Amino acid sequence: MGQHVQEKIAALRDELRKHEYLYYVLDKPEISDLEYDAMMRELQALEAAHPEFLTLDSPTQRVGGKPREGFVKVRHSSAMLSLDNALNEAELRDFDRRVRDLLNGEPFQYVAEVKLDGLSMAARFEEGQFRLAVTRGDGAEGEDVTDNARTIRTLPLKVPTHLPRFEVRGEVVMLQKHFAQLNEERERQGLPRYVNPRNSAAGSLRVLEPSITAARKLEFFAYLLLVDGRPAYDSHWESLQALQQMGFKVNPNNKRVNDVDALYAFCQKIETRRDDLGYEIDGVVAKVDSIPQQERLGWTAKAPRWAIAFKFPARQEETVVENIIVQVGRTGALTPVAKLKPVFVSGVTVSNATLHNEDEIQRLDVQIGDTVLIERSGDVIPKVVKVVRQGIDRRKFEMPKQCPECGSDVVRAEGEAASRCLNSNCPARLKESVLHFAARGVMDIDGMGDVLVDQLVDRGLVKNIADLYDLTLEQFLTLERMGEKSATKIRDNIDRSRQQPLPRVLNGLGIPFVGERTAQILADTFGDLDRIATADADTLQSANEVGPKVAESIRRFFAEEHNQALVERLRTARLTFTHEAKRIEGGPLAGKVFVITGTLPSLSRDEAKAKIEAAGGKVTDSVSKKTTYLVAGEAAGSKLTKAQQLGIPVLDQQALLDLIGQ
Repeated sequence: MGQHVQEKIAALRDELRKHEYLYYVLDKPEISDLEYDAMMRELQALEAAHPEFLTLDSPTQRVGGKPREGFVKVRHSSAMLSLDNALNEAELRDFDRRVRDLLNGEPFQYVAEVKLDGLSMAARFEEGQFRLAVTRGDGAEGEDVTDNARTIRTLPLKVPTHLPRFEVRGEVVMLQKHFAQLNEERERQGLPRYVNPRNSAAGSLRVLEPSITAARKLEFFAYLLLVDGRPAYDSHWESLQALQQMGFKVNPNNKRVNDVDALYAFCQKIETRRDDLGYEIDGVVAKVDSIPQQERLGWTAKAPRWAIAFKFPARQEETVVENIIVQVGRTGALTPVAKLKPVFVSGVTVSNATLHNEDEIQRLDVQIGDTVLIERSGDVIPKVVKVVRQGIDRRKFEMPKQCPECGSDVVRAEGEAASRCLNSNCPARLKESVLHFAARGVMDIDGMGDVLVDQLVDRGLVKNIADLYDLTLEQFLTLERMGEKSATKIRDNIDRSRQQPLPRVLNGLGIPFVGERTAQILADTFGDLDRIATADADTLQSANEVGPKVAESIRRFFAEEHNQALVERLRTARLTFTHEAKRIEGGPLAGKVFVITGTLPSLSRDEAKAKIEAAGGKVTDSVSKKTTYLVAGEAAGSKLTKAQQLGIPVLDQQALLDLIGQ
C-alpha cells in the first residue's frame, strides 16, 4: 500500500512539474486551470495523509511555513560584478576594439542578451533539488531569500542533471501586466501606487511573508550556470542551452554573433521591440562567448573586461511642473523635487522628478507652472532635462530657511551645491541614519535591516541613534514577526557595538564628508572625540587629508545643539570616545605599504586591512611606486595589472597571513 501511494505521489509531482514548465516557462499550457488545480488538490491530500512522503521539492511546497523574522547574510560563491556601460555605437565599438587588442587578433564571438531591469539572484541546487536563493547584495554577499524564491513558478524546485552541485544566476522581474494588476489592487485598497516593476520585484522578493511574494507573480530568467563558483561550460552559449534543457526559463531574445557589426544590429533590433516584450529592459548585455578567453581578458576593479552593457537612450516626455517640494536625505541634504502632472514614460507613470539642487534649478530656469521635458532611463530617478514652455503664471521656487521636517536651520556652505539640515535627529533623516549607523562597516549591528528600522521609527521607539541603546527585549518582542530568539540576538548585537572603536563611532554619526577613511584619520590625529568636537576649522585641518570643506562640515556638525545632545547620549551609552592608533611601530609590517584588490577567500577587505594595520603596515587605495605589496583575491583587475607592470610583489591571502605571522 505504502509503495503504491509513494508511486502515485511521485507520478502526480512529475505531471504537475511538467505542466508548470509548459505554462510558466514555455507559455504553452496543455491542460485547463481546473484540471491543474484538481491534480494539485489530489497531491495535497495524499501528502497530508502520508507526511512521511513529503519533500521540499514537491510542487505543493512553493508557499508554506511561518513568516521569517529577518534575512540572513550569505557570501556568494564568486563575486556578482556589475558591468561597464556603452551609451552609444561609438562606445560599443571602442569596447570591441579593446577586446580585439587584448586577444591579439584571435577570433572570438559575442553572446548578446537583453538587459533585464530586475533584481539579480543566485539559486543553488544539490542533487538537482533547489536549496538556497541569495540576492546580489553588495556583490560579495547577499540575503537568503530561499522561502520567497520558492514561490516563483519559473524557478524549478527539482531539475534533471548529472551535476551534484550547481548554481544558477538570473534576474527576478515583474511582468508589466502583473505590475499594472498590483497597482490597481493597491488603488482599490487606498494605498499608494508602486513606482516601477523593478522596485516592485525587489521589494516583493524581500518581504518577510512568502505568501506576499507568491501573490506578486514574479518571474526568474536564468542566464548563468556555475559549478563551485566557476562557469560550468567553456562557452557561455552552451551554458544558456544547458539551462534551457534543465527546465529553466531563459530569455529567448539572445543571439551569438561573430562581430561588432552584427552585435550592434542586434541592439538596434531589440530597441525597436522593447515596448512589445511585456517586461522592462534597459539595454543589451554583450559577453565574449569563450570562457577561457574571458579569463584571459580578466577584470578591472569593478567590472569584467569581456562584457559590456549597451544602454538604450533614456525615454523623454513633456509634462507640467505643478509644484516644487524638498526632500531631506540621510546627510541632511535638501533635494528639490518637481511634482509633475502624471505622465507615462517607458512603461511607468511618472509624477516626480529630481531637480538636484538650487544651482540646477537656476541653470534650467524652471519654475512652478512650466512645461518641461523629463527623462527616465531604467530605474534611475526621472529628471528634468529642460523647460519647453514657460507657464503663464509661473512661480519661482525658493529653498526654505528652516527644515520642513524639524524646523532646524538650513545652511548652504560656501562652495557647496547642497543646502543641509544640520539636525542629526531630524525625522526625515532618521531611518537612513539608523541604517547607516548599524551597517556592517560602521557599528556592525547585525539584524538591524530596513523592516526592523521602519517599525522602530514608525512606533516612536527610536527618535535618534542613541535610542538604540535604551531598547529593551520587551520592546523588541512587541514588534511584528519578532521572536524571542531574534530579539535577544539583536539586543546582544546592539550591546556588542558599544565596543566598536572611535573611528566607527565617528563614521556612524553621519557627518557630511566624513566617511570611513576620514574618520580613521581624525581618530589617529586627535585620539579623542571631545577634542574633535571642540576643535576649530584650522585645528581640524592639521589632520592629513582634511581640507577646509571637510573641516567646516565637522565644525558645523558639532556646533548644532541637537548633535551636542546626541553625543552626550552616546557617552552615557558607554560608546568608545578615545582612540589609540592601531599601527604598531616595529611590527612585522612596519614601513610597508599595501593595496588590497579583488575578493579574498575568507577575509573581507576591512578584515584584511585591520590585520595589516595591527601589524604596523599601511593600506592605501591606489597602486604606485611606493606600494610594497599588492594583496590580490578573485576578480583582481586593473590594480593587479599595474602592480605587475611596476614589478610590485603580489600576495594571496595565505601569503599575507604568513607575512604577518598568523
